[in-house]
Amino acid sequence: MNRVKGKVAIVTGGALGIGQATCKVLAAEGAKVAVTDILDKEGQALVDEIRRIGGTAQYWHLDVSNEQKVRKVFAEVAEKFEKIDVLVNNAGIAGANKATHDLSEQEWDQVMNVNVKGVFFCTKTAIPYMQKNTTGSIINISSIYGLISAPDIPPYHASKGAVRLMTKTDALLYAKEKIRVNSVHPGYIWTPLVENLGQSAPDGVEGFRAHLDSLHPLGKVGEPDDIAYGILYLASDESKFVTGSELVIDGGYTAQ
Repeated sequence: MNRVKGKVAIVTGGALGIGQATCKVLAAEGAKVAVTDILDKEGQALVDEIRRIGGTAQYWHLDVSNEQKVRKVFAEVAEKFEKIDVLVNNAGIAGANKATHDLSEQEWDQVMNVNVKGVFFCTKTAIPYMQKNTTGSIINISSIYGLISAPDIPPYHASKGAVRLMTKTDALLYAKEKIRVNSVHPGYIWTPLVENLGQSAPDGVEGFRAHLDSLHPLGKVGEPDDIAYGILYLASDESKFVTGSELVIDGGYTAQ
């Protein structure tokens, strides 16, 4: 308990999946959590749930691809909770599952605007608040596909590779100011995003999940909590000597 007590954390894409689990875990461990998303109903429901069990949270509507809105929301969070200690750049989309030569510029940009620009805008905006604190932790959610690739969804893989190296660059830039920046690389985690991919699978959602289970040496896909507890470690002072690192949580997928 209280592993992040007194810290203020912003979680993007916080309403569902990994983001939702992260908000719950951080709040349960003592953080004040700013839940941000474009899914207002789900985001507010999560805040209500956190408050019912004694946690501190508030919801903000946020499109991370809009820098002006990012600046406005972060200013409101800092005013409400008095500071910003932790940023979890979790918001992301899969995008069009087409071969590279079939992709349109719009389809490519849609993914990059959320998955890459969103991380840039949020990091850029959070840094000055963390500089005032003389400490901070930024956790970027990449993917196993920021480390390896696969013959599908090219914009997604490119975006997650970008996030991996953005993380290392910022870790070096801000290390002297005790602002740590790390990336998390989940394997397949059973979230709404992954389940939606299964909707179009030939064997349906159940067949899709069984196939994904078989890809992981531990025999199953992960759960959102598996990632949330890794994020908790990086948000806490337990990881005070960790920056520029890649925390791979993938059931053994990339060890093969």
